[in-house]
Amino acid sequence: MAFSSSSLRGGRKRKFKSEINVVPYIDVMLVLLIIFMAVPANEVPSVVNLPSAEKSALPPDTYIQVSVQPENRLSIGVGGKDRVPMEDVADRTALLERLRALHEEHPDYPVLIAGDRDSKYNDVIQLISDARKMGISRVGLATK
Repeated sequence: MAFSSSSLRGGRKRKFKSEINVVPYIDVMLVLLIIFMAVPANEVPSVVNLPSAEKSALPPDTYIQVSVQPENRLSIGVGGKDRVPMEDVADRTALLERLRALHEEHPDYPVLIAGDRDSKYNDVIQLISDARKMGISRVGLATK
C-alpha cells in the first residue's frame, strides 16, 4: 500500500506560498537610507584653497590695497605709483575707517583686495560688501 505525504497528515494538501516576503528588504533599505543621510553631514568643508589665476587685465596704475591674511591679520595701503606703505590695523572696524579715509583722499582709486589663499572666504566677501556700501564702485580681487 502506498501512502502519500498528504494523507499522513490528515488528508490536507499543503499549499505553497508564491509571494515574496519584502519586509526584510524594506528593513535593509531603511538602514541604508539612514547611513547615506548621516555620512555626508559630517563632511563640511571649512576652508577652500582657491587656485591662482592668470592675469586677465592689467592692474590699475594706482589703487588702494587691502590685505587679508590668516588669523584675521589685516593691512591697508596705497599701491602703484603713489605708493603708501602697508600698515597693519587692529581689527575690522579700524580697517573700514582707514579705507573710508583713503577713499576720501583718493576717490578715483579702485580697491584691490588681496585675500591670502589660507584666509577665510567670508572675510574677503564681507570686505567687498563693506566697500560697496561705502560707495566704492570699483572693487576687485588681486591674484598672483
